[in-house]
Amino acid sequence: MLSWLPENISTYGGDIDSLMYHIYYITGVWFFLTYGVIIVFLLRYRRQEGQKAAYVRGDSLTQAGWLLVPLLIVLALDLWIDFQGSEVWAKIKIDAPSSDLLVGVTGKQFNWEIAYPGPDGKLGTADDLEMENELHVPVNKVVHVVLRSKDVIHSFFLPNLRLKQDVMPGRTIEAWFEATKPGRYPLPCAELCGFGHSGMEGSLIVHSLDEYEKWVQKNWPHKP
Repeated sequence: MLSWLPENISTYGGDIDSLMYHIYYITGVWFFLTYGVIIVFLLRYRRQEGQKAAYVRGDSLTQAGWLLVPLLIVLALDLWIDFQGSEVWAKIKIDAPSSDLLVGVTGKQFNWEIAYPGPDGKLGTADDLEMENELHVPVNKVVHVVLRSKDVIHSFFLPNLRLKQDVMPGRTIEAWFEATKPGRYPLPCAELCGFGHSGMEGSLIVHSLDEYEKWVQKNWPHKP
């Protein structure tokens, strides 16, 4: 039922999709249950000749139960989703694995600036390899991304990797991913950032290990 989601090529994408499935099914069942009850009540308690409407004050325990029971069920389901979500959050945001590749990504109106550290291993120095709108990474390797913005709020979005992170001016924000399938995937800005926002779309190119080494030799011969 969630076939509208883009193909997942992330090591943690399945965890996020699982949460989405739970939320989707719970809200779907609750939606049809609620509207089903409303329709039944509309038919059963519709206006009829010789029958007066009852004034319900809601001050008896039975009447209050119509509010309290659904409230407790919704609260329990919400806490259950929060509990599952906290494990996924910790996996993605707190317990990040060691990095195989470090990349800097800076948003600006209306491009993504991509930077790979040179021989000194530091971003923002003269030996960086700089590109625009193309993020090249090897498959099955952990990539740490250092995110910055030059002007306004952007949102670094890799839908196939289930990674979406706002990029704030004046702040350095780190994220990570591990792609599991070679190919070219979209890298749009998911935050309305100005008149050229719709054109701010780069690409994530996931190479096989051999292809990545060839790309490095061609574009980055002084890679440390």
